[in-house]
Amino acid sequence: MPTELNDLFTFPIVQAPMAGGASCPQLAAGVLEGGGLAFLAAGYKTPEAMYEEIRQLRAVTDRPFGVNLFLPQPPAPPDPAQIEAYAEQLAGEVEWYGTGLGDADAGTDDAFDAKVAILLDEPVALVSFTFGCPPPAVLDAFARAGTYTVVTVTNVVEARRAQAAGADALCVQGVEAGGHQGGFRNDPRDDRVGRGLLTLLAEVLEAVDVPVIAAGGLMRGGQIAAVLSAGAAAAQLGTAFLVCPESGASALHKRAVSGGVFTRTELTRAFSGRPARGLVNRFVREHGPYAPAAYPQVHHLTSPLRAAAARVGDPQGMALWAGQGYRLARELPAAELVEVLARELADALSGAAKPAGDASDGML
Repeated sequence: MPTELNDLFTFPIVQAPMAGGASCPQLAAGVLEGGGLAFLAAGYKTPEAMYEEIRQLRAVTDRPFGVNLFLPQPPAPPDPAQIEAYAEQLAGEVEWYGTGLGDADAGTDDAFDAKVAILLDEPVALVSFTFGCPPPAVLDAFARAGTYTVVTVTNVVEARRAQAAGADALCVQGVEAGGHQGGFRNDPRDDRVGRGLLTLLAEVLEAVDVPVIAAGGLMRGGQIAAVLSAGAAAAQLGTAFLVCPESGASALHKRAVSGGVFTRTELTRAFSGRPARGLVNRFVREHGPYAPAAYPQVHHLTSPLRAAAARVGDPQGMALWAGQGYRLARELPAAELVEVLARELADALSGAAKPAGDASDGML
């Protein structure tokens, strides 16, 4: 197994784990072919489904790749009355789509222990964690298995905790990122204190001495060059890969990101009970202000509604996760996109290295 982060890729370009289907084996295979590092997303999947995707990817490549896990959440909702009130808020959606609500009590651990057991028995090169930091014993077990570990952090306090627990590296996620904010807490008081990536990256790099992967709104090689110049070891991109033909995202989701119909993104709890950045559609506008901080209870509750909206081709009722840079998405095959990003990165770095007054830039 690789022993350093740089051993895992040719180019410092990481395809983010996007739960819900986008980060499928086909997308990961394309990214790996192009020389990047790819993740499979185990969140919301059964342990068996996670293992099947690992098996499929191993059948087509021998390159190192990662798997992302969601940490277990508190078993009891913070306030059951808030969930009941939100269920009433969604009554019109139930009638509109002709479906019921899901079971808010469907489970909060995402089969974490079973997935860890599989990944220890059949190790992959890298495992990352979202929504918390695993206990030191779990990180130690992965270290003994030869698996490199990464913990997602959104502030300095989380970064220090993850390093102290034994994480090999951190994924520093700025507020620009699409999808869920991967921090440890789910507290509404934190919703207005999200940090932009470059500021957060500088803060974390001064607080810890493990490698960091920068994530949040990155879509071009020049942006990758900026975070590498700021001290990151690699850059993680999600929305940039979401519209690739190999991505498992729905055609509706891809069209919503690249079609120009939706004009902005925002963080919302409307679909899951945790802050997540997505395109602002009708569901976000009508229900976001009322959604409680209850994850994954709200995720389970709204799951049938989202599925029904997808079945009837209605993007206004779907969770259309996207980062702030979504307008820059390019519908390229994954391997080609990695190669384009790598060329842009090389151009940006060579331009930054050019000395002032170099005759090649037309200056005297």
